[in-house]
Amino acid sequence: MATSAPLRPLHAAATAGWRWAVAGALLGTLLTLALFAPARWLASALVHWTDGHLRLVNARGTVWNGTAGLVFASGVGGAEAISLPGQFHWRLRPRWDGVSAALDLPCCAPAPLQLLAHPRSNGVQLVLADGRSRWPAAMLTGFGAPFNTLKTEGVLDLITQSFAVEVQGRQLALQGRATLDASDISSSLSTLRPMGSYRLALQGGSTPSLLLTTREGSLQLNGSGYWTGTAMRFNGEASAAPGSEDALSNLLNIIGRRNGARSLITLG
Repeated sequence: MATSAPLRPLHAAATAGWRWAVAGALLGTLLTLALFAPARWLASALVHWTDGHLRLVNARGTVWNGTAGLVFASGVGGAEAISLPGQFHWRLRPRWDGVSAALDLPCCAPAPLQLLAHPRSNGVQLVLADGRSRWPAAMLTGFGAPFNTLKTEGVLDLITQSFAVEVQGRQLALQGRATLDASDISSSLSTLRPMGSYRLALQGGSTPSLLLTTREGSLQLNGSGYWTGTAMRFNGEASAAPGSEDALSNLLNIIGRRNGARSLITLG
């Protein structure tokens, strides 16, 4: 009887040690999963977040450091899809105020695109560092109507300045400025190649505005619009320069509502 009492503290210590070992093992497993989560998990999440419109194909590496092909898709089941040439490489790093990302796109940007994601109470803010990038106009097909009908070709030069997007539920707020120069644009709906070059300027703020102008070309495009928080309202018109009416007639009939020589474009 005298020797049984000391066994209780020993048993309690052993139980506590076992619990700490299990807790340590679980913590180690969770940490390993967080650090070495496969890139395909990020690919699956991106498909879910974008309703299948943005995809990482053949993703390799981890959630934090990986490579994949980048595909823009639209239509039912992603019927209309366009792949960017080459491989896309990303590097994600946690910060005290969110996550930083470096997006390396050798096809389209001379330097990695720098992005910061700041979580909010009911959404997220995405801040894009100032930069320049060049994209094939064919990628617009993956954004759906009307681009999947136009099937554009040419070059898109994007410049961003203090640009940020904040998503709060179904509301989307825009800050800063983004300028898109579309050069030597052509379409499968016209035999005229190229049709022209254009500029699309987006100015953020309390009521973000959009301005479309023609830099040069036979197809004249002009218009303006604004972002309501959930949708874009845009009014513009298209017309053919003298001597190009026949080559652009089919296109003008499709991209808007014909009003004589003009085609009126209304979105939203």
